[in-house]
Amino acid sequence: MSPQLVLTDAPTAKDVLTFVGRAGRISDEGVRLQADGGVLALSAAALVPRGLFDHTPTVLGMRVVHADPELVCDVVIASLAATDDERVLDLPATGLSPAWVGIAPPRGDWQRVGSVTASVVAQRAQWGISAVAHGAADGAGEEAVRSLRAAIWGEPDDDLLGLPRGVAFAADAFGFISGEEDVAVMRSGRWTRLAFRRGHVLTRGPAAIGLTPVRGTGAGG
Repeated sequence: MSPQLVLTDAPTAKDVLTFVGRAGRISDEGVRLQADGGVLALSAAALVPRGLFDHTPTVLGMRVVHADPELVCDVVIASLAATDDERVLDLPATGLSPAWVGIAPPRGDWQRVGSVTASVVAQRAQWGISAVAHGAADGAGEEAVRSLRAAIWGEPDDDLLGLPRGVAFAADAFGFISGEEDVAVMRSGRWTRLAFRRGHVLTRGPAAIGLTPVRGTGAGG
């Protein structure tokens, strides 16, 4: 019998399937399931750098739901499947090990640093999607398209408090934008989180680029 994920009710199981389905359309990096104490956190990468010189920001989407109090897990999966029990989902036999899991955001000590409106986030997402579509030349290779996406989604956007525009892409792609709301912007160390009613978008950065200054040694250094 396949390992299973037991949720509190059918709507929650449907919510989880929806999140996993959206994550699969965004990337092949999988979804991390972390459950403990009756809470299940699902997180997935909307954008991640591929390689040392890729300046794509790390941007994650996260959804938190209620789960069976006895459920304890921390696994990354590519898919989930419905079962005859509407509260239960089948897990795949094997998990994934994407690189982004190794730089998970902190669980606590978040400080509010501002807010943005959902309408502005939606507008910046649509602007970026249009810019990617119009900027990609016919027949452009995968590397060229990836560089274009990194430039557009990685650019700091003043309308988003200087965060990379990719946070808007993630909010749109995961379906977190629904109606008008003021979205709290929180920070903890190098991580920033946008807290929507439907979920959270997290981004890590900025990363240091280039060489650090050479420091002198000895008494005169």
